[in-house]
Amino acid sequence: MAHDVHIIGGGLAGSEAAWQLAEAGLKVRLSEMRGGGDTTPAHETDNLAEMVCSNSFRSDDAESNAVGLLHQEMRRLGSLIMAKADEHRVPAGSALAVDRDLFAKSVSDAVAGHPNIEVVRERVDALPESGLTIVATGPLTGSALAYSIAEATGKDALAFFDAIAPIIHKDSVDMDVAWFQSRWDKGDGKDYLNCPMDKEQYEAFVQALIDGDKTEFKEWEKDTPYFEGCMPIEVMAERGVDTLRHGPMKPVGLDDPRTGRWPYAVVQLRQDNALGTLWNMVGFQTKLKYGAQSEIFRMIPGLKKAEFARLGGIHRNSFIRSPELLDEQLRLKSMPHIRFAGQITGCEGYLESAAVGLMAARFAAAEVKGETFEAPPIETAFGALLGHITGGADADSYQPMNINFGLMPPIEGKMKKANRRKAYTARARPIFADWMADQGIEDALPVAAE
Repeated sequence: MAHDVHIIGGGLAGSEAAWQLAEAGLKVRLSEMRGGGDTTPAHETDNLAEMVCSNSFRSDDAESNAVGLLHQEMRRLGSLIMAKADEHRVPAGSALAVDRDLFAKSVSDAVAGHPNIEVVRERVDALPESGLTIVATGPLTGSALAYSIAEATGKDALAFFDAIAPIIHKDSVDMDVAWFQSRWDKGDGKDYLNCPMDKEQYEAFVQALIDGDKTEFKEWEKDTPYFEGCMPIEVMAERGVDTLRHGPMKPVGLDDPRTGRWPYAVVQLRQDNALGTLWNMVGFQTKLKYGAQSEIFRMIPGLKKAEFARLGGIHRNSFIRSPELLDEQLRLKSMPHIRFAGQITGCEGYLESAAVGLMAARFAAAEVKGETFEAPPIETAFGALLGHITGGADADSYQPMNINFGLMPPIEGKMKKANRRKAYTARARPIFADWMADQGIEDALPVAAE
């Protein structure tokens, strides 16, 4: 099938981009190496949009959270990723979490079934010399293509390590110890499994994390930084004995039914599939070796006999120096027929990856049709994210970033933190609506836009 745009990479960004272009009436060739004899160190299936590290799109609160605001903006633009996430969501308090297998299959079926999309299982080893292209190969870009990118940009890719949390069979959790509750009883109030620790148990656990047998890196990997939002649990433990109690193991808002009080520390598990049989350890990304994981994580009260469906792991993620290399429409300055999208641009997170894929597609569609398409204002979640990627940071210190209010122009005046957050979203919504109207975009979520 002849195509208008070639997309390289079938992750969340590539899948979203393909859908947006196809819905705009353009023909798309989507190249994905998985299923064609190649794979990555982290993926387990050949499905498009496979979620590797977690099953969560994080907060769905559009009133006081920048992530939830981006959810809302994506829904308003007819995001395939958000539609399928809503379709396959599982309980997660105020967060949006999904059955990752059903979600990925649903996205795969939608993309492959679209008459304007041809999915080709092939590995692309070099940037195309012509033709509109969106590179959405993600943080695990193959070495040959990565070399081609480095040659085209004249810059080596930056890199960081990303870690994966273990997944546990629910029926192996001791429910005489663990209990269901969401922090502050948000959502349904019972969307997480909680494993409590007293002070002695916690301190022994922290020491075990520090002493545990860990993955050794190759010499060329040793200077690669971790992304702060996906820090391995044992690296956090090394920062101080109370670090975890104020991070992923914080007990606030969780009442142990046996005592009626908050425990000293807590480990939370979040549902990972629709059946509720698999639960992942929230915030427990790790580089511990498998044997150490099995031993140390079974020290957690309630997980003494835990059976692991998947143990944690670690892989090297790469991203380009986007503020220096890309223009405001995500085009590679040295090869403007090529756009980049997703985590390879230096955005962090499934949601942000899909959002950048959506915008790259909108830019490309307008270019094919000879139309003008402006980026959303920086006061919106989309605009703030794009601003960070294409010019909001110094290229030499550029690091992966989740969407957050700090990427937006500040709200003037003194107010409580909660009120300030709501002020950001209240400001963003009408600005985003006006931008959509100016671009001639029909709101796919008119009720939310009011």
